[in-house]
Amino acid sequence: MKPEECYLLGSVVKPHGLKGFVVAFMDVDDLDDYRKLKTVYLEMPAAPGKLTAYAVEKVQPQTEDRALLKLKGIDRIEEAEPLRNGQLYCPLADLPELDEDQFYFHDVIGYTVIDEKLGELGTVEAFYELPQQDVMGMRYKGQEVLIPVVDELVSHADEETRQLHVTLPEGLLDVYMTPASRERDEPDEVAEP
Repeated sequence: MKPEECYLLGSVVKPHGLKGFVVAFMDVDDLDDYRKLKTVYLEMPAAPGKLTAYAVEKVQPQTEDRALLKLKGIDRIEEAEPLRNGQLYCPLADLPELDEDQFYFHDVIGYTVIDEKLGELGTVEAFYELPQQDVMGMRYKGQEVLIPVVDELVSHADEETRQLHVTLPEGLLDVYMTPASRERDEPDEVAEP
């Protein structure tokens, strides 16, 4: 299994107790959906790109984004400690099916962004998960424009045409295309006598 065939599930925070459990941060919408997780792939910081499969014995949610995780073959704190800061992955094929108007971020990278009023704008380049909300990075006239990923702005993705349909608020593109005010207000160079 290669990282590009997987999605990032979360990461190992630290060992928990003496019997091989780890505390895992889980970047998921509903942790309860992962209680019956059977396998995870672990990528260690010292070996980027190399995934090791582990059978999952138990997922015990603690908070909305943290769980105690017990991996088969990890039975002591000494075996759990080296897993600290490891990234947890699951195969893309295991992602649940979405409703027709929903999409996974990784599916729309490279799609053309179509605004309801302005027409074709640019290309989806990336998504950023910020504390306040997720934002999409779109390339528009050589600039990266960040668009909040909310239902009011991003309506749907069309897989057949590889288009992402949006309704941008008035002036959003202007914020990115207008030079900063300090650049506009700089005086012209004065010739010395």
